[in-house]
Amino acid sequence: MQQVKDTQRALVRIGYDGRVHKTFRGPLAKERFENEVRVLKHLEERGCDFVPKLLESDPELLKIVTTNCGRIVEHLDPVRMTSLYAELLPFGVRHEDPFLRNVTYRTSDGRFCLIDFEFATLLDAAGNAISVSPTRPPVI
Repeated sequence: MQQVKDTQRALVRIGYDGRVHKTFRGPLAKERFENEVRVLKHLEERGCDFVPKLLESDPELLKIVTTNCGRIVEHLDPVRMTSLYAELLPFGVRHEDPFLRNVTYRTSDGRFCLIDFEFATLLDAAGNAISVSPTRPPVI
């Protein structure tokens, strides 16, 4: 497996089959794991096609396996990035971590995608929070 990210909050690796393996660790790991699983299931139920699909989740190991949404984007116009994150709102999700590091590009269809939903918030039809995301720990 290729290691993509190794931080205080997560270890992310891509398997030889292209699947993404994310293990949560550090502050609020269990809550962040549960939130990402809940949000990814919610988005799949609503047919959102520009986020990873949850393939496996292991609450004991705090690990998820998802489909791969392409490679990380290094440059993106701020207006385009804002509109990309806004595309989640009709699906009832606010990302809560809207930075370039969470944008990927899927070459198979030329689509920008979003990843990393551990801090996302589920919204009701009026746009009000129905599940509160875990508090982001301070960056050290």
